[in-house]
Amino acid sequence: MKSPAVVNFAPESGSVELREIERPTVGPDEILLEVANVGVCGSDLHQWTGDHSWPVNYPVVLGHEFGGNIIELGADVTGWQEGDRVVSETAAIIDQNNPMSRRGLYNLDPTRKGFGYGVNGAMTRHVRVPSRILHRVPDALPFEQACLTEPCCVAYNAVVNNARIQPGDRVVVLGPGTIGILCAAMARLCGAQVAIVGLKQDTHRLEIAKGYGCEVIIGDATPWAMERDGLGCDGVIDAAGASATLEIALEIVRPAGWISKVGWGRQPLGFNLDQLVQKNVTLQGSFSHNWPIWERVLALLTSGQLDVRPIIGGVWAFSDWHEAFDKMHRGEVVKSVLRPD
Repeated sequence: MKSPAVVNFAPESGSVELREIERPTVGPDEILLEVANVGVCGSDLHQWTGDHSWPVNYPVVLGHEFGGNIIELGADVTGWQEGDRVVSETAAIIDQNNPMSRRGLYNLDPTRKGFGYGVNGAMTRHVRVPSRILHRVPDALPFEQACLTEPCCVAYNAVVNNARIQPGDRVVVLGPGTIGILCAAMARLCGAQVAIVGLKQDTHRLEIAKGYGCEVIIGDATPWAMERDGLGCDGVIDAAGASATLEIALEIVRPAGWISKVGWGRQPLGFNLDQLVQKNVTLQGSFSHNWPIWERVLALLTSGQLDVRPIIGGVWAFSDWHEAFDKMHRGEVVKSVLRPD
């Protein structure tokens, strides 16, 4: 039995197309998921445009933000049954004996491979998933929203685990993409005063961020950062897809402040890091997520404390993947969501 799938088949720009693939066969510790919805990530776009900076196992089905219903259980799977509504983490392959995995930080296992680049992802009707990374989705949470648990977990890790926000802090978020807006929303939940920074072409995205209680800035964030006492903002969340924004973060953060860098940028740095030393700034990278983060985020989504509906720009069938990718790439929508035809 074959199903259509959105496949990235080569490193060159534009090497994504709809192909027919066979239904996966599950192993003893795996389940087969019938996909309900898949979010389009910026990394999917980067693989489409050929400007990504990570290794890809071509050809590969794209998609790592997904949820659906279990339709088949491997022989050794316990605790789950057919029909369960679930979302899945992205760590498809890990070494469970790796020291990082043993600490519960399997997201930092150097051998980790994720859906959509290392193994086949979920932009198809059926996806094979290890049962160890499943999370139950309450009936009250629609899959259209639940499939965005993954980017919310990226934001949670960057803001809650890898920053040190206190209520009343002034925090600048650089980059109004999906992750930037979710980081801003998460910082607001932590009690921060938040400004999110973008360019003129980001006006639509910034308006959505304003709905989360953020101030919006086009261009220079320095005046806002210095407004309280002239020393700078308490923290910066760098969620932009360019290396150059780290220099901006170092300029606007206050002495003894912090920077949480979650945005990828393949460009080399062209400036010195003296301000990092002179200001005694904490620079913290933030990558991916793990089990407890997913449980916390699902609780926030189910309770309505975190509402992802404002960032969803539409739902497209897999056959219309190109339109969904293009609208997100051109900034017309913050987040595109796909569904099986």
